[in-house]
Parts: sequence; structure tokens; C-alpha cells
Amino acid sequence: MDTAIQFSLEVNQNKYLRVGGREMHAVLSVTGQGTGEDDTSTRSDPSRLVEVLVIDCSGSMADPPTKMAAAQQAAAAAINVLPDGVRFAVIEGTLQARVVYPPTGTLVTASPATRREAKAAVARLSASGGTAMGSWLAAARDLLPPSSTTINHVLLLTDGVNQHETEEELERVLRTCAGRFVCDPRGIGEGWHPPDLLRIAAALNGTAEAVRRPADLVASFRESIRTALTKLLPDVRIRLRTVPYATVTFFKQARPTIQDLTEYATKVDERTWEVATGSWGAERREFHLCLGVEPPDDILEQDRLAARVDLVVDGELRAATATVLVHWTVNMARSARIDLSVSQVTGQEDVRQAINAGCDAYDRGDRIEAHAQWARAVALATATRDEVALDQLRHLVDIEPGGLVRLKENLSQTDIKVSIIESTQNPSHPPVPRGRAVADQICGACGETSPPGAGRCENCGRRFTGDDPPAGALV
Repeated sequence: MDTAIQFSLEVNQNKYLRVGGREMHAVLSVTGQGTGEDDTSTRSDPSRLVEVLVIDCSGSMADPPTKMAAAQQAAAAAINVLPDGVRFAVIEGTLQARVVYPPTGTLVTASPATRREAKAAVARLSASGGTAMGSWLAAARDLLPPSSTTINHVLLLTDGVNQHETEEELERVLRTCAGRFVCDPRGIGEGWHPPDLLRIAAALNGTAEAVRRPADLVASFRESIRTALTKLLPDVRIRLRTVPYATVTFFKQARPTIQDLTEYATKVDERTWEVATGSWGAERREFHLCLGVEPPDDILEQDRLAARVDLVVDGELRAATATVLVHWTVNMARSARIDLSVSQVTGQEDVRQAINAGCDAYDRGDRIEAHAQWARAVALATATRDEVALDQLRHLVDIEPGGLVRLKENLSQTDIKVSIIESTQNPSHPPVPRGRAVADQICGACGETSPPGAGRCENCGRRFTGDDPPAGALV
């Protein structure tokens, strides 16, 4: 199949480990670019998109009544955005799932008539019953065609806790849905449970969001549908093949959202794992890979392969292949370097862990600990120029010009829960300092490398001059 997307794969790491070092971190950057001469190559064929709207209609949606009204308005807005040719359905979620449109209980093709009928069905929804999200997702799964032929997307709205089924029941459903469709869960009100949304988003490669005001839900639904319409490939998988002395410790998506994908990786054989990343358009994503490595045979000062990284598109390996290396060394200066991409990713993870720790403390009434964690998050975000995190923190604290951090008064449950969800969103790339060399410098005397900007060779101590091999482009 001509996917109209060309992929590139890049690995950033510091391959050097001190003698006995047993942990290697790397950032994998995957970029998909349109191959056409105009932007039509990055537009999805509407007939390939299948959309299922899942609306929580449990009893809590009636308190206050504005929640249900907001959900109906947002669902109608999402239906309006669906172009002719998209197949879709609407599911009512309570203790069970029920297809409320189309009346046939299948899928229907979007047209002026079917959009009008679907909005009328949504307007008739009412709130009663309980919450069992696994049954809702299973119903969506059973409606959707095989993901190898279509872009399958589910937009799920809830205001409550998944209280009428066990965690194990939800987990079983998630594993049957993984790789079948992408699900974007949305929270509204104060009663929903952030871990439920984050769990669904991670398992089904979606983006969890929550709104502070019901009126904001319309824009969120519209944006989710418009993003789904830009997808061109149902699924891209990252294949990790390790050597006998290396194991995968964890694998996380780092950007545009932070998600731990480790437990949803598929083991192909003893040394090979595949991680589903969901549907793709022309976009860039970054992933944080941590390997546990055992030094083999006390070999030092040699590059050793730790893992091979491949992209699997349409079930086939693509040319984009990269390697993660490990080089055990006695040179402490080399092993102490921190790769810029790795430091940015780990720094942003630290910021978001501090935000969440503060939210947990505030939720249990420990204002002192909440203040300490959020002040730490502000300091970390300031140091790493993480403006996205700082914007999120300003909903929780006042940040004075001198750096003093004060808790905002009368924070609501919505503020806390939305902040937990927003802490997983990491869309921007921190700026690279101007004038920084992006490649190692090579010593003309001993041939060894030193970090960008070093004045002397870390191996022999010789001062770098203009006669040394070029270090790479400057930005």
C-alpha cells in the first residue's frame, strides 16, 4: 500500500558507560513526512476513517444537568465535523453499552441525513444507571472493522469512576482492544478518576484530556475528530531487538504525550519486542528507551550493540533502522556526559512526577507537601525551559517574579484532576541553545571524541584548534 508517508528514525544517547554500568538510556525520534508535492498527501481519505462516539450516560451525568447538556452539545459538534464518507456510530454507556445510532446497531456512512439523525439521537440521551467502561470499549471494538484496512478511532466521554467492573475486567478488555483502535478518553466534572483515563489512553495509544468547564468540551471533541482525520496509517509498531546481555527495562512515549507503554509491548520471541504506537499522520514523536545491560567478558573501550530498532509499517519492516550502542570505558569524563535529548526527556518526566505528587498530596489534605512538590516542579520546569509545564502549574500556584511559589486558594477537584491529565501532555520541543555544536569533536592527535564545545581532548588533553576535523553543523 502507498502510505504517502516516509519515515525516519533517529537515536540520541551517550553510548559511554562507566566500568560496571548497567543502565543505558536512549531517545528514539520517529518522524513521518508526507511524500506528495502538496498537502493532499497528508490528508486522510474520509472513507478510511471509522469513528465511534461513546457517551457516558450514567446517573452522575445528571448532576448537575449542565454536564449532560454539554456532552450532547459536544457530541453534536463532533458529528458535524465528520465529512461525508466517514463511517460512524454513537454508543450510550451505562452498566452496559448500547448503540443508539444507527438504529441497526452497526455503522453508518456520514452524510447530511445521517448526521442530522445522529444528532437527534444524541439529543434524546438521558442519564441513569452505572459506569462500566470495559463494556463500552468492547462494544466499540465489536463495531469496528479490522484495523489493517481502516483508521479506527473512538472518542470516549465520562464523568465518573469505573466502579461497576473490576480493574481486572477492564484490563482484559483493553488487551483485546489494543492495536484495534485508538481511543481518546475525555473527562468532565469532578467525579471522574484520572488513572482510568490515563490507563485507557496508554493501552489504546490515545490522548487523555479533561476540561475545566463543560463549555470547553465542544472544542475538545472537534479537535479530536480533526486530528483523527489527519491519520494515514492505522498502526506503526516499533520493534526492539536486544542482544543477550541487554533487556528492556522500560519503553515510554515522551512526546507529544508521556505514556508508559512497557506493559503493552508484545513479545515476539525471547529477544524481540514490538510496541504499538497507534495511527499516524505526518508528525513526529519521541520515545524513551531504558535498557538493562550486563558487561560481557569485561570488554572495555569498544562499541557494542545493545539493541536494534526497526519500524514495522503495514506489517513490513521499513528501511528506517537504528542501533542503541553501549561502550564501557574507564574515561570518567565520557561516561559522565548527559545527552541533551535524554536529559530533556528525563527532566520533563521529573517535572511531571512532581506535579502529580503535589496533586496526590493536595487531594489527601497535605497542603505542605503539595506546596513543596509544586515548588520543586516550578524550579525544574524553569531550569529546563519547560513552558508547557509552567503553564500547567499556573493553574495550581502563583509564581512571583522572584521565583516565590504560593498555592492558589480554593483549588477545586476539577483543578487537581485536570492538572494530573495535563501533566502527561508534552507537545513542544525545548529550544536548543544557540551556537551549540550538535556533534562530538574529534581530536586530530589521538582520534578520540570529546563533547561539543570542549576546549581540550578528554583523552589526551590536547587543545582543539581549527585544524581538527569538523564537529558538525552549528545551530
